[in-house]
Amino acid sequence: MVLKCGEIDANGLTGLLARYGMVLEWVEEGVEIPGSFWGDSEAGLIANRLLVRSDTPLHSAMHEACHFICMDQQRRDGLNTDAGGGYDEENGVNYLQTLLSDHIPECGRSRMFADMDEWGYSYRLGSAKAWFEQDAEDARQWLLAYGLVDESGQPSWLLRV
Repeated sequence: MVLKCGEIDANGLTGLLARYGMVLEWVEEGVEIPGSFWGDSEAGLIANRLLVRSDTPLHSAMHEACHFICMDQQRRDGLNTDAGGGYDEENGVNYLQTLLSDHIPECGRSRMFADMDEWGYSYRLGSAKAWFEQDAEDARQWLLAYGLVDESGQPSWLLRV
């Protein structure tokens, strides 16, 4: 069972998102999540608002938040549901959501790896952990090039411009 947004202290996620100028909005149970590209319990993204229900997988919320962080300002300005982005950005998003998971006390990267694998993220080395540790240098370099991580590989707490 993947970790759900309703199973963590929402203050931690709210604070993390606020560092990027994002707002966490809760949607009532049984109500469709506005801005959700995939529907069901998947997180929604409209402008700087990340929309979740208590049954939204945390990895989905983190993934959508990282799309917001990784996209340029022009895409951010018109953001509604479809984050878009290419292959390199998607890898950057996956890498960054792993880094940021260490800032959610109930999660951390080991749990994020397990949840990504359980949900069906697909990597040629067979797991999110193997990808991150052995095959994600291009993703780290992409994040570094846009100033989203520092030289030590830690989040810079900046948005891509």
